Amino acid sequence: MTHNLERIGEIVCRIGALPGIAPDEDFYEAGFSSVRALELLFELETAYNVSIPDDDFIGTRCIRGLQEMICRLTEEQVG
Repeated sequence: MTHNLERIGEIVCRIGALPGIAPDEDFYEAGFSSVRALELLFELETAYNVSIPDDDFIGTRCIRGLQEMICRLTEEQVG
């Protein structure tokens, strides 16, 4: 199962109040606030029905990285 970069990007931009960013752009450098990180984590876990380990989440700073992490976690849960 693949997870849409656009959907993940919309979630990141909405929560971070960002006008838009490229899939490989560091969203923290683009202005995403670490204060919003917990909200982003909860939203992604809810939207994709996965449990994201804190260490994985903290180390992921771009939309493509979030997509890859969610795909991996989804596959691990299924398999």
